[in-house]
Amino acid sequence: LVRRLLTSGILVQIFPLHDREELKKLRHSWYGRVKVGYQPLDDIRCYFGETIALYFGFLEYFTFALIPMAVIGIPYYVFAWEDYDKYVMFATFNLLWSTVILEVWKRICAILTYRWGTLLMKRQFEEPRPGFHGVLGVNPVTGREEPVYSSIKRQLRIYLVSLPFVCLCLYFSLYVMMIYFDLEQWALDYHRENESNFSSLMLYVPSIIYAVVIEIMNRIYRYAAEFLTSWENHRLESSYQNHLILKVLVFNFLNCFASLFYIAFVLFDMKLLRQSLATLLITSQILNQFAESLLPYWLQKRYNRRMKKRLCSQKPDMDLSLADQVNMEKEMGTYLGTFDDYLELFLQFGYVSLFSCVYPLAAVFAVLNNITEIYSDALKMCRVYKRPFAEPTANIGVWQLAFETMSVISVVTNCILIGMSPQVDALFPDSKMDLVLTVALVE
Repeated sequence: LVRRLLTSGILVQIFPLHDREELKKLRHSWYGRVKVGYQPLDDIRCYFGETIALYFGFLEYFTFALIPMAVIGIPYYVFAWEDYDKYVMFATFNLLWSTVILEVWKRICAILTYRWGTLLMKRQFEEPRPGFHGVLGVNPVTGREEPVYSSIKRQLRIYLVSLPFVCLCLYFSLYVMMIYFDLEQWALDYHRENESNFSSLMLYVPSIIYAVVIEIMNRIYRYAAEFLTSWENHRLESSYQNHLILKVLVFNFLNCFASLFYIAFVLFDMKLLRQSLATLLITSQILNQFAESLLPYWLQKRYNRRMKKRLCSQKPDMDLSLADQVNMEKEMGTYLGTFDDYLELFLQFGYVSLFSCVYPLAAVFAVLNNITEIYSDALKMCRVYKRPFAEPTANIGVWQLAFETMSVISVVTNCILIGMSPQVDALFPDSKMDLVLTVALVE
């Protein structure tokens, strides 16, 4: 039966199987040989589609764009570790870098999509998403019967339920942040009373705990945001994605960066800012690598061994080549899209662009993480998840706007940090208003 379904193409339309010969070639050119920086984007596009290929293209480009920051950051780390007055030049380069790389990416994205034939895509005739429901009505344009849902009801759900819930989650995130600062004060007092190697290590414990709590809160909120956005009953997939991304980005931004802003512009503690930034960045990268790639790969490999043993024991005379593939791939995880992958890069871009002038090694750790991310994501797509349906796209969508918004915030942040530096402050000894106006003009 399985052979007949595969031959007729019915099963492939419902459940696209991996083409083992093509996948073998792709894996060999992709991660079968160590060649850092090389992504066979055309091969990835032919096998997985433009959406996934464009993500890997952006990941590769972003990794290369981080290298200048890393190269400049290493001597800053070595020669200006405790001298925070020297971060002015690094912050200046930071705000220029965060703007230029996104403009260059637009050109690279246009080159790729032009080559793939998806540069100009019309969305005027976008079909309703599968989860949309409502009473049957007649579409005035097409004349076909389709579900209709009142936009007033949707707006009421958004403003009376979703918006208050998001605000409540933001308040809870700020409350957890204040608990973190209480723990930091306790660790600092303990270190002052008992100066030892153990007390020095205890100074990093609150930041590590807070970083783990942030990751847990982000994942729990993600499920709640998906439920609320589905409940809002958006007709188009693009509208659904825009509302979901807005909910998730607002919470993740506040949850991950609020403590850094508070330390920098309220406490004015650059040493604590450096410590918190380093701990949050490194801890989040380790947790994401484990949760997104290593754990699913281990679970899938374990299941494959168990399935092969069971099939061999039950039907030893059966040709297992096809049956084994079907039985193993039907239990593989479903790839839910590039949302989590772009979100991880978005948060990483924030850590590097906002406050890396006080911790220059942020870009170095980001580069190391992204190199492993390229191969772990490739392994995940080829060995852990089912083969997704190919989706054409002209760009990275609303994520371009998200990265550009983060770039604007990083320009503002770095300009304020430059204005706070003693070197710039000494240029305006008489009037602080002149300093504020100058920083605003530069911004």
